[in-house]
Amino acid sequence: MSENPGAPLEETPAKHTAPQHPLTDSVALADAAEALLRSNDRGQYTVPAPDLYPHQWLWDSAFIAIGIAHYDLERAQNEIRHLVSGQWSNGMLPHMIFNSSPAFRGDRNAWRSWVNPASPDHVVTSGITQPPVLAEAIVQIGSHMSAAERRAWYKEVFPALLAYHEWLYEERDPHHEGLTLQIHPWETGLDNTPPWMAELREHLLPWWIRVLQNTKLSSFVRYIRRDTRRIPPEQRFTSTEVLALFDAQKRLRRKNYDIHRILNHSLFTIEDLTFNSIFIRANEHLEHIAKALRKQLPAELQARMLHTREALELLWDDQSLQYYSRDFITHRLLRTPSVATLLPLYGGAVSKERAAQLVSLLENDQLFGSAYPAPSVPVSSEWFDADRYWQGPSWVNINWLIIEGLHRYGYHDHAEALRETTLEMVGQGGFYEYFNPLDGSPLGSPDFSWTAALALDLLHRKKK
Repeated sequence: MSENPGAPLEETPAKHTAPQHPLTDSVALADAAEALLRSNDRGQYTVPAPDLYPHQWLWDSAFIAIGIAHYDLERAQNEIRHLVSGQWSNGMLPHMIFNSSPAFRGDRNAWRSWVNPASPDHVVTSGITQPPVLAEAIVQIGSHMSAAERRAWYKEVFPALLAYHEWLYEERDPHHEGLTLQIHPWETGLDNTPPWMAELREHLLPWWIRVLQNTKLSSFVRYIRRDTRRIPPEQRFTSTEVLALFDAQKRLRRKNYDIHRILNHSLFTIEDLTFNSIFIRANEHLEHIAKALRKQLPAELQARMLHTREALELLWDDQSLQYYSRDFITHRLLRTPSVATLLPLYGGAVSKERAAQLVSLLENDQLFGSAYPAPSVPVSSEWFDADRYWQGPSWVNINWLIIEGLHRYGYHDHAEALRETTLEMVGQGGFYEYFNPLDGSPLGSPDFSWTAALALDLLHRKKK
């Protein structure tokens, strides 16, 4: 979840709906989740949280729509419709569509999507994308419909979904290697995840940020950040990370978000494990949707989709028995562990033997088997910080993806245990952005929409 720490707050923040008492009753938890989602509804889209996140984000809205579909199918569909309304003419789905209010002019100007001719004229967006969970949301919404309704729904959204997948291969797999590349940590959704932060600090931290860091002057950034006005600083990005991430974004803007110019001089391109694992599953959904519509996907696209499934094994490390992201230029594995290593379960393209190894990581209390799994980095990692954003806390959306993956490989008891623990964490702490994996305490922004939406979805599930 990327945001502009210097942008203004909304004028009238919504009231927090975190429970004063634990919501151990499933009906009460479901009711509270629905109420929160309705409170965060801004008409055309649902904000991730009322204070910090006033815009529409790609994977947030996809997860949010999955939850909304349980009580209002038309509203869930409209969440997706507004999301694809920001699609660029080249097929890219941007990771943000900006609120048009004058209050957020600074956010829009920070990105200036209009510098690229492919950007839409009617809305201002970011210039990068986010994990491709759109297909998952489309299929999940369709699962609540009759056959005729589902076919009509698929027919409506298929062109945008197909264009997005074709864009990912055209622009993000230029060498036909099967793996898509990402150009900024925000594209992974796991914004300050250690594998990317380690590369940024090692190779691309500008001299002026190093000076600020070494002289401790970067601490002044805290006073102009929107997030740390509301959330304790120890739960957010460090000031050095904020400066580095926005510097990287400004470099992309200077190149007009033109992938050819970016790749011509960029050293910061990574084939991200999270993104590619989700993309594999998204490709499966695209095939399913096409089959339901009796449409034939282009032969080249089908071949490339198959190649992606096979190419995931290039990210496996025999020594540590884990998957990692890798550098696009050198093909060097980035052996800084994170929860991304578990997401090939969701992708469903790994062997049963590999899946068993990943499940063993989830069982290990020194890795991902904390009291409230799954921590965003192993608890034994030098990066582990139980309270800091994507460097330790548990996130409900990641747990949801892992639960899906566990079911795919027949680990139904593990999936049910993770579902119950996730709901216990939310029921006790409220609909917060993320949670301490050691004690389950709530962290980040309260009233967080995807936490409510996915908790609602998990409440409707039964042990398979």
